[in-house]
Amino acid sequence: MSDSSAGSARAHYTIACLDMAGTTVADDGVVIDAFEAAISGRGLSADGYERAMKDVHATMGQSKIEVFRRILGDEDTAIDANEAFENHYERAVRADQVAPLPGAVEAMAALRDAGLKVCLLTGFSPSTRDALLDALDWRPLIDLALSPADAGRGRPWPDLPLTALLRLGGGAVRELAAVGDTRSDIESGLRAGAGLVAGVLTGGTPREELAAAGATHVLDSIADLPPLVGA
Repeated sequence: MSDSSAGSARAHYTIACLDMAGTTVADDGVVIDAFEAAISGRGLSADGYERAMKDVHATMGQSKIEVFRRILGDEDTAIDANEAFENHYERAVRADQVAPLPGAVEAMAALRDAGLKVCLLTGFSPSTRDALLDALDWRPLIDLALSPADAGRGRPWPDLPLTALLRLGGGAVRELAAVGDTRSDIESGLRAGAGLVAGVLTGGTPREELAAAGATHVLDSIADLPPLVGA
């Protein structure tokens, strides 16, 4: 089921930008585990650690290195923590702790069958993103995958979906359909001017928060996307 703004389902879309963890990928809390492992032992007080983890939860979907820069304050420490995060997540990928969310593979196939190009977006580094793509064998299902390092800035900035539009030869920004499970995903899509900016409930963000962030649609899962874009 979905909530939607009137008429937007009749628009023409050429590119679908889909978030990874929480939207198309299930990782059973590995992202949070990786954050916890990365900032433990960094000299934070108990209160500082609690504030840091609140920040992590509030900014899910954003560039991971930017999150570490903000909560740790020192560039070298942030880089080291980010490396620890990526290593933790990549070990989980190799241990088969990630899987496609139900309907994700079918949704991507339906989008491409309908003529849309599919781009996966993530706040992970390119190496972690590529490890995920290889573990899931998703490269044949998509046209592009982007990390903040490929676009200049991560979410909530619009750089990722706009880079997808430029690289995939799309037309007007309103032909973009952007989908994610966090407020940052929604803000990024809106800033880019995407015609459809949908939030999905599979990442744990409440329906009310996604709607308050400005989502044009709130979907139970990515499986509900294809009918909205004519697929």
